[in-house]
Amino acid sequence: MESENGPDFQENDLYEHHHITASKGQEPLRVDKFLMNFIENATRNKIQKSAKDGNIWVNEKIVKQNYKVKAGDVVKVMFEHPPHEFLLIPENIPIDIVYEDDALLVVNKPAGMVVHPGHGNYSGTLINALLYHVENLPVNSNERPGLVHRIDKDTSGLLLVAKTEKAMTHLAKQFFNKTSEREYVAIVWGNMVADEGTIEGHVARHPKNRLQMHVFPEGDVGKEAVTHYKVIERLGYLTLVSCKLETGRTHQIRVHMKYKGHTLFNDERYGGDKILKGTTFTKYKQFVENSFKILPRQALHAKTLGFIHPVTKKMMRFDTELPEDMQQCIEKWRGYSKHSQ
Repeated sequence: MESENGPDFQENDLYEHHHITASKGQEPLRVDKFLMNFIENATRNKIQKSAKDGNIWVNEKIVKQNYKVKAGDVVKVMFEHPPHEFLLIPENIPIDIVYEDDALLVVNKPAGMVVHPGHGNYSGTLINALLYHVENLPVNSNERPGLVHRIDKDTSGLLLVAKTEKAMTHLAKQFFNKTSEREYVAIVWGNMVADEGTIEGHVARHPKNRLQMHVFPEGDVGKEAVTHYKVIERLGYLTLVSCKLETGRTHQIRVHMKYKGHTLFNDERYGGDKILKGTTFTKYKQFVENSFKILPRQALHAKTLGFIHPVTKKMMRFDTELPEDMQQCIEKWRGYSKHSQ
């Protein structure tokens, strides 16, 4: 049954809604391809099923998958979605707990583990593991149990989890007021000119590719984002760099580094999985491809985390070793840069 503004569903049905307005510069593009550019983890089959079921609208009218989206079109799509309770099932998944007390815990998340359930990732997440380990986790403003902050699926490293409402409020305030300490280590393409510096530029969704974030240096769009960086080691066509976050925007380091011309090594979403610096020699191409196999994800690790404990009020700092895949990649490039000098 449909109303003028779209479908009516029974209350026990749960759907994932997406509402996208095509930008002024949008070239005509099939709606299924358009939606794949904008919705994370949405497969072509899932989009085509939505079209077949009459769950894609453009300007409030149901369209087929071959409809060509034009500038200014308002596109809506709905996907079947498991009930919220299903998303929050505790699962006995091993987690690397660096520190734990009655108020909080610090976890060293491996690359490849999704932090919270969502579209395309309904189980096996860090939250599923945490719910098994801790009963009655408090929820944050996004109704996600325990999470004070988050890191991307393919980023490894330290994550802070609150175990009580008091701890959640206290720790979230530190992140909001920029008093927490967060240092990441990244491998980026290119030889960075300056030994250290600060990258500033508002960050918001990319106007044409909603899966990417984009820097708006004029500050007229998005939220303020500040990253302080320092070169750790130069590796020829790559640089090992420390990044300290003053703010915590989605993909902040990844998009700031791309903005500076130094995309993260093997960052598929931002083009770092291509050879961006170096030579045209076949041997070099093979060397880079082998490096991608060693480090099959963006080269980013949340290495250091500092905050004031919500109960003791003491400053706490935690530090981790770089994961094995990043260490192996660094060693490989260290040898190559010495050999090629």
